[in-house]
Amino acid sequence: MSTTEEAAIARTTPARRQIDEWALVLTSAGIAHAVQTHLEQWALVVAPGDVARAQAALNAYDVENPRSPSTPAATTEYGPTYAGVIMAVGLLGFYAGILASNREPDWTRAGAATAARILNGEVWRAVTALTLHAGPAHVAGNAVCCAIFATALCRALGPGVGVWLMLVAGAGGNALNAALRGAPHSAVGASTAIFGAVGALGALQFVTRARGGVRRWRAWVPIAAALGLLAMLGTSADSDVLAHLFGFGVGAVLGASSAVILSPPPGRLMQALLAAAALATMAAAWVAALR
Repeated sequence: MSTTEEAAIARTTPARRQIDEWALVLTSAGIAHAVQTHLEQWALVVAPGDVARAQAALNAYDVENPRSPSTPAATTEYGPTYAGVIMAVGLLGFYAGILASNREPDWTRAGAATAARILNGEVWRAVTALTLHAGPAHVAGNAVCCAIFATALCRALGPGVGVWLMLVAGAGGNALNAALRGAPHSAVGASTAIFGAVGALGALQFVTRARGGVRRWRAWVPIAAALGLLAMLGTSADSDVLAHLFGFGVGAVLGASSAVILSPPPGRLMQALLAAAALATMAAAWVAALR
């Protein structure tokens, strides 16, 4: 469109990058246009007779390529933290301490998630079992996964909230598994809590995307990815698949709730208090188990 031809404004935006994107749309549609400044904004102008056609082309482009909002509704990130690594080191250290005591069978009998015992009132076993492992390979694999997924969850929600979420998801998964399977089922390992973190991360991302206006099918991508991780890492022949699934489900519910209720996450003092309370809960469970 020549600069001397009478022009009409098709759209305006404060972002130069956006106006350039729209200009490309009109170029591909064969609509003459120009980019100008108008009231401290960028304006896309066309001939008066092309306004309707230009706006139709731009509207069609918007439908096919929804833009993320320029400002997120609320941040869900706490920030960098080493909580996941500390938890992984704790798992390894606890296992090494049990080996050094030369009483590994006694610890397992006292703290394993034995379904009959849990259903008979020894509910602390749903917690203590998360710290026990069947061997070096078992604890090493869970430590690596914990360092990855717990770190990501604690970065999003904070170390205190993240630890509590994993603790509740792991204990809830063990309790549900015991209720469904009954005697003589028994299980140990932190993987139920770890898959709780995986489920929570998928749900967190889903809620964040959905609230940010991302198209519905794209918002479900994190849930699909989390389920893929569950299928890939949690369904081996020697895995307690139902415990993993229950932990994942409880974690997903808690993650979605946290995305709505805890946005933004609590500050450092509250996170520290929550982390200390989670450790105290774990210690109290073991006191009950070893009485």
